[in-house]
Amino acid sequence: MSQKNSSDSPAVPEPTVAAQSGGLTSGEREIAEDREHQAGGGVVAGRAREGSFGVRGVGDTSGYGGLRLPAYSPPAAERPFGGWFDQVTDDLLAALAERGIRDAIQQVVVDRGEITYYLRPVTVREVCQALRDDPALRFELCSSVSGVDYGFSGDEPIPQRLHVVYHLTSMTFRHRIRLEVAVDVPGDGGMNEYPHVPSVVAVYPTADWQEREAWDMFGIVFDGHPGLTRILMPDDWDGHPQRKDYPLGGIPVEYKGAEIPPPEQRRSYS
Repeated sequence: MSQKNSSDSPAVPEPTVAAQSGGLTSGEREIAEDREHQAGGGVVAGRAREGSFGVRGVGDTSGYGGLRLPAYSPPAAERPFGGWFDQVTDDLLAALAERGIRDAIQQVVVDRGEITYYLRPVTVREVCQALRDDPALRFELCSSVSGVDYGFSGDEPIPQRLHVVYHLTSMTFRHRIRLEVAVDVPGDGGMNEYPHVPSVVAVYPTADWQEREAWDMFGIVFDGHPGLTRILMPDDWDGHPQRKDYPLGGIPVEYKGAEIPPPEQRRSYS
């Protein structure tokens, strides 16, 4: 009777973070699970939250100290998507293939009657060009470009914490879709570190001031923008006010013998 070679045995999968999480705190486990999800090609778009303002280590005076919200990463939708979503997705994939654009779409999410295409950041301009110019798609209008910062879990930044969201409208076919790209803040993740995303102004001129606002508020650099300057804050302003690590500032206030600490010390928005 021949002995079975050990090399013929089925490979034992590496244990997941969930299986190794016995020695991790909840925050460390969450970050590790997010990074595992990202390494598998998924998109990270959320974090677990505690209380109303995320305050740790001090009393919560909001009345919502027991509130617990789990982290949310959008699950990929499965075919059929429903309605016109399948036809638009097929037409988009065909248009990208004609232009030699491969693996641009990371994930498709259908939620609350809307469809979102998560894109690899380097492909966003070419994808927008295809969406605008292909006769089967005709998304002629970019109605919105906005930024999102998903912040931190404890002291650790959420993977892919900064997102850029595009809302496109086809006035020909009366369709609306959303594009989204997720990027990490490079370096040490500080206020003076800037992720880069291609500008879509050459495709959609309406994105001009909107990309400037996302740069001003979130510190996202749009490569190829014709004049990427601040639009809300003064040109010499330090920092980007809608990043979750932007200091809240404030001064203490005395009232009837009690001192109310500044927002910087009593609230956490990250």
